[in-house]
Amino acid sequence: MTTAQIMQLAAACAPAGKPATLVETHISWVLLTDEWAFKIKKPVQFSFLDFSTLERRHFFCHRELELNARLTSGVYLQVQPVVQRGEAILIGQEGTVIDYAIQMKRLDNTRQMHLLLEQGAVTPTHITQLAKQIATFHAHAHRASPKLNIEAMQHNFADILKINAFLQQTVGAAAVAAVTQAVQASADFLTQHEHRIMQRQRQGFVVDGHGDLHAGNIFLLKQPVIFDCIEFNDALRQLDMLDEIAFLCLDLHQQPGLEQLFLQQYLQQMPCMETEEDEHIYRYYKQYRANIRLKVACLRAIQQSGAIDMRDIQNYLQLLQM
Repeated sequence: MTTAQIMQLAAACAPAGKPATLVETHISWVLLTDEWAFKIKKPVQFSFLDFSTLERRHFFCHRELELNARLTSGVYLQVQPVVQRGEAILIGQEGTVIDYAIQMKRLDNTRQMHLLLEQGAVTPTHITQLAKQIATFHAHAHRASPKLNIEAMQHNFADILKINAFLQQTVGAAAVAAVTQAVQASADFLTQHEHRIMQRQRQGFVVDGHGDLHAGNIFLLKQPVIFDCIEFNDALRQLDMLDEIAFLCLDLHQQPGLEQLFLQQYLQQMPCMETEEDEHIYRYYKQYRANIRLKVACLRAIQQSGAIDMRDIQNYLQLLQM
């Protein structure tokens, strides 16, 4: 689908002439009505995903539905065809299929965790609930069979070098130098700690998890709702538990004490940080997650037109160097 078709669909899929609200990421469009959310995958291809064909987007819509059922109930509903009928673009009706949408129940956007963190409104009760929910999920998650591969881990970290041209243009040479230095530091760390990283898999600490566990993918309702796990790349979802929680803890630094409380509550139920070396590995995973957030922020900026909001890019550059 094209942006023009998405705007046409936004006008058509809400009742009483009220167009749906469009939320756009670097890999998807989400149309929000009063009752529903419709998620449509962009026809894009990156080093880490391929949505370039209609068939692939159809497959990954169903895959997303299946995987997110592990952590949600009654939120992910069905895959609907997006069709063209004459000049009209419609969802779930008869016509020529041009794409697919995942239909979800719309939740209260004001309760997304990243917004509540910005307001200083995340409570210890929220953190305790969330830590217990994630620990329980990890305790029952399938233990990933493909072994972690140090070369693949470094390849994933070094993928950020592909945005150096954009950083050079928008931030400057110092940002490029910082990214390049972080990539080399990653290679050195992985070589030094390869034995323990592999040993952790043998101990059962590598699971088929969520893969994208940050505050923007959590609603803090009566009980937390964790959504939008990675469906497009199994390797990015099959990860060390410390890697999984490091992504969330990267966000928790916005409110003092939350990271420490989360780790205390999580590790009481899932004691997966056994040694001082494990603590170093956890900090490495936080740096890797800052790497991912920086890359995503840059990809989003590359796609958008007009002025670029550099705040996220500067923030994640700083966290990458911590």
